[in-house]
Amino acid sequence: MKRLHVSLGTADLEKSVAFYSTLFGAEPSVRRPGYAKWMLDDPRVNFVVENQSGEIGFSHAGIQVESQDELGEIFDRMKQAEAPYLPEGVTTCCYAKSEKSWTADPDGVRWEAFYTFHQMDEFGTGPMLQKLDMGDDASACGCSAPQAEAPKVEVAASSGCCAG
Repeated sequence: MKRLHVSLGTADLEKSVAFYSTLFGAEPSVRRPGYAKWMLDDPRVNFVVENQSGEIGFSHAGIQVESQDELGEIFDRMKQAEAPYLPEGVTTCCYAKSEKSWTADPDGVRWEAFYTFHQMDEFGTGPMLQKLDMGDDASACGCSAPQAEAPKVEVAASSGCCAG
């Protein structure tokens, strides 16, 4: 079974935790410095607020899976979507050891697909996806470059993993 993931950057983590705890009727499932996560069943969502990235507002969306078999299926769909595809592999990000890949929709909204192996004590690092660019063959209408070409991706290695 899959779970929708939404990540938001916040200026005031404490105010955001209070707001979303009231909105969801539940306290965060995971609470760490600069980070809070709700693993809700109704609606089925992995919802994160964090202040590690320095950004405020919507960061990215994702699909979290419960098995590595499901992950392969989602990765295949990401590759077939005629959009940029960035396989990140196994990484520590947002206090979790996960395997993940990234893509972007025609409007540049970043999506990740991931399987979480286990929780970690450290926040971790990962790519800062500043831009998933379709390359020179992409047109203004949002059409994508041919799959044979690798997407251009700007990556800042030292940035937070959930930065957007």
